[in-house]
Amino acid sequence: MPIDFYYHPMSPPCRAVMLTARAVGVDLNMKKVDVLAGEHLKPEFTAINPQHTIPTIVDGNLKLWESRAICCYLASQYGKDDSLYPNNPRARCIVHSRLDFDIGTLMSRFATYAYPVMMGQPVGGPEKLEKLHEALNWFNMALADFTFAAGNKVTVADHSLVACISGLEHMGIDLERHGRVVKWMKRCKVVMKDYEEVNGIPAAQFGQFLKSKIEEGKTETK
Repeated sequence: MPIDFYYHPMSPPCRAVMLTARAVGVDLNMKKVDVLAGEHLKPEFTAINPQHTIPTIVDGNLKLWESRAICCYLASQYGKDDSLYPNNPRARCIVHSRLDFDIGTLMSRFATYAYPVMMGQPVGGPEKLEKLHEALNWFNMALADFTFAAGNKVTVADHSLVACISGLEHMGIDLERHGRVVKWMKRCKVVMKDYEEVNGIPAAQFGQFLKSKIEEGKTETK
């Protein structure tokens, strides 16, 4: 039976879940939620998720939100092996380290810099952009030891990180400053199932949307 999946295709966390679902072969019953139109605040959705956030899944009697938790659940429950979410404690802790870095540092700095434009506010200044580059550089350094984010195989950490970083290249963020990150992204695009459909195309749309909003803001302030 398909899992109900409440999402928006341009949302990086939603795309991370979709990448994991494709990797483990899980069917998702896609239920698009337009956050900008306030659909996440409708009673029928808040009855499922009182925090009214996407992504959210309903799998039987399990209601779960927070994308990284969802990815770990899907990999554990439906993965054919433990490669996406290792059973080994040391390997798993590295995956969690990267997931925590993604939500607490990289995604946070991305949002601080870029997301204000979605509310009609100016994009973050040069200092916030440099904070974002600092986070990218830390990930670049981590990749010195690994082919992928947490080892030499794709894990749920790669799904989460690539969903975030892929939008940056379409915003005009200079990823060439972080050479290992660029090479890692190329590897992800090759090995992740249905990458272009699930993440590549919507990430480009998301990045271009943010870029257009940033340009609009620059025009209005002239």
